[in-house]
Amino acid sequence: MAGANRVPAERRRRRPTRGGVLLSADLIIDTAVRLSHEHGPEGLSVRRLGAALSCDPSAVYRYFHSTDDLHLAIADRLIGEAMRGFTPDDDWTAALRGMALRIRAVLLAHPRLAVLAASRVTRRENEFRAVETGIAILLRAGFGAAGAVRAYHLFIDTVLGHAALEAAALALPDARREADERAWTDAYQSCPDDTHPALAAVRHELHRMGGSAFEAALDVLLTGLRQVHASG
Repeated sequence: MAGANRVPAERRRRRPTRGGVLLSADLIIDTAVRLSHEHGPEGLSVRRLGAALSCDPSAVYRYFHSTDDLHLAIADRLIGEAMRGFTPDDDWTAALRGMALRIRAVLLAHPRLAVLAASRVTRRENEFRAVETGIAILLRAGFGAAGAVRAYHLFIDTVLGHAALEAAALALPDARREADERAWTDAYQSCPDDTHPALAAVRHELHRMGGSAFEAALDVLLTGLRQVHASG
């Protein structure tokens, strides 16, 4: 998650729709987030937004230059949710852990938007604050400029990648997600020993593949960063 083209102020002012609703950038984003929960990524179309807001779809373009501009604003909104009220712990690894868990919680709360939020660089204020916070944690810990940037890159890509993967699974229909989870204690248990000897050797442990690896991956990452930090 990492200036944006700005819509002129006179085009950002609140305007009533034909249904009497006062249109604003925040209302459009709120509606887009709601529609994504109901309809998936296709809920972010300008046509569907116009219908939900009782306005001509072209009215959306008074607030956002394009659908991509809207997507970036939505991603930045989620970053803002994750960082709202966050006060870093004095211990830098605890601070990064706290930041990571907040990001994960927001992506899991918005599973159909998780890939959008994880894959884009919004170039907006919430992302600027988030990156500023992460880099500042590492600089205060004693990382040099290059080391802080490398460490933050590793941190944020690991967090976003694992959280988005977990959220994508959560967005699946229940039956598909449950079938995927059962695969480790069902389909994988029936692989023939002679053709899959490695799987046979660990068959009794494969159930572990069904859970989330997020916190374990975070532990590995933070342990590695502590070792890099200690080695100077």
